[in-house]
Amino acid sequence: MKIAIIGAGIAGLAAALSLKAAGHDDIEIYERSREIRGLGVGLNLLPHAIRELDELGLADRIQDLAVAPERLTYTNRFGQLIWSEPRGREAGYRWPQCSVHRGRLQLLLRDAVRERLGDDVIRLGHRLTGIVDGAPTTAVFETAHGEARIEADVVIGADGIHSSLRAIRYPAEGAPPWSGLTLWRGVTTAEPFLDGRTMVMAGDGDQKFVAYPLSSPDADGRVKINFIAERRGEGSPDADWNRAVDPGPIVDLFRDWTFDWIDVPALIAAADEILEYPMVDRDALPQWTFGRTTLIGDAAHAMYPNGSNGGSQAILDARTLAYELTTAPSIEEGLAAYEQARRPAMTALLASTRATGPEQVMILAAERAPQGFDDILDVIPAEELESVATAYKQAAGFHPATLNERASLSVRR
Repeated sequence: MKIAIIGAGIAGLAAALSLKAAGHDDIEIYERSREIRGLGVGLNLLPHAIRELDELGLADRIQDLAVAPERLTYTNRFGQLIWSEPRGREAGYRWPQCSVHRGRLQLLLRDAVRERLGDDVIRLGHRLTGIVDGAPTTAVFETAHGEARIEADVVIGADGIHSSLRAIRYPAEGAPPWSGLTLWRGVTTAEPFLDGRTMVMAGDGDQKFVAYPLSSPDADGRVKINFIAERRGEGSPDADWNRAVDPGPIVDLFRDWTFDWIDVPALIAAADEILEYPMVDRDALPQWTFGRTTLIGDAAHAMYPNGSNGGSQAILDARTLAYELTTAPSIEEGLAAYEQARRPAMTALLASTRATGPEQVMILAAERAPQGFDDILDVIPAEELESVATAYKQAAGFHPATLNERASLSVRR
C-alpha cells in the first residue's frame, strides 16, 4: 500500500511514524515549505498523547526536551485561586503531561521519520493543487520544477488549518472564523513562579494570561517560560501568524496584572519575541473521507487552544488511522472505521472548546464575582468545579481511568 501524507507538521510526521510501526513501508510526506524550520512556541502534550508517543518509542526523547507540569491552576484577573488540580502522573495517569517547544517537537519527529523511513521520505516544496480520485488516487502538486503527479493508494491531508486537501473537498468554506480574540505568544527567561511545575491560567472570557515552564532551571535558577496573552477586541483575523510585534501595547493591556506570585507585565516585556495570532478554528465537517483521501489533525478539526489539546488530538488521529488502515479488510473500510472512531468525538470536543472547555470556571467566576471573592466556594460550589474539569477530560479522552485502561492502538504483528 502506497501512502502519501500531505504536510510535515506534528500530525503528518506522527502519521508516518504510526504507519511505519504498523508495518507499512511505502510512505512519502509532501510538504509545501522548502525547509522545516521548527517554528512556534510552547505546547502541551497531554497524557493520552504521551501514551501514543511512548508506544512509538519516542517518549524518552520528548521528555528530554520537555518539562512535566504537575499542577494546573486557574485564577481570576486579580490572581485569586478558582481551581487547581494535579496533572500527569501526579493525577494518577501512567504517563506524564509534557510542556515542550512546538518547533523542537516537530524537528524531533522529523528526525525520527528520517531514521525509520529514510532521508528522502519527506519531499519539500510540494504544494497540493488537485486530487484525481480513483484507485489509486492521484495527488497533483505545484513544485519549483513544474507540476508533479503522485499516485497513491491512500492520501492523508495533514496540512493544517489552511489545508489544501480540505479546501479541495470544501471549496466554498472560506477562511477560518475568528472568535474576536487575539493571542500573543512568547517565551521569556525568568525566575520560576509558584512551585516551578505549575501551568497557570488567569483571567476570564475577555482577557487571559497563560504561563508554564519549558525548561529546568539554569545555573542562575531561571527557566524558560512560555506564555499566551489574550484579549478580546484587539488585532484582526488577517494577522500574519509569523509576524513579531512590539510588546509595549500588550504590556499596557496587562499593566495591572502583578500578583504576589507572578509579574505578568514583566514577563511580557522580557520576551525574546512575541508573535500575534488571531484565535480562529474551523467549523465541524460532516465528512472527512472522500474516496481514498481523508483528513487528520487541524486539517480535520482545528480548534481553539482551550484545554491545550490540539497537538494531542492530532497524534491520536494519526495512531487511530494507522491502526484502522492496518486491521480493516480493505482501505475503504479502514478509512471509514477511522472516521467513525474520531470525527464524532472531535465534533463534540470542538463544541466544548468553543464553550471554553475547562476554562469555563474562569468565566463563571467572572460572571458571579466580577470584583473578586474571598472564597471561591461561596461563588462556585465544589461539585460544579469538579464537574467542569471531569466533563472536559471525558470529552477529550483523557480521564485517568479511561486512558489507563483502554486498549492499545499499536498493531501487534
